[in-house]
Amino acid sequence: VTGTLRSLDRDAAHEAIRMAGGKPASSVSKALSFAVVGEKAGAQKIAKLSELGVEVIDEDEFKKRLTH
Repeated sequence: VTGTLRSLDRDAAHEAIRMAGGKPASSVSKALSFAVVGEKAGAQKIAKLSELGVEVIDEDEFKKRLTH
């Protein structure tokens, strides 16, 4: 999770990931399944995610995935 999400703070987002069986990461790496990008996310971080081929999703897509 990078940037600011509208409806969840970072701790709540990380907990939601854990509850769904995932493992939140603290850094950008090729091992990520995807990255949730909110407002004010750093351009360098987004570029690095793209460079590594990590799927970038927004908060709405994140919520959809949590419910499926």
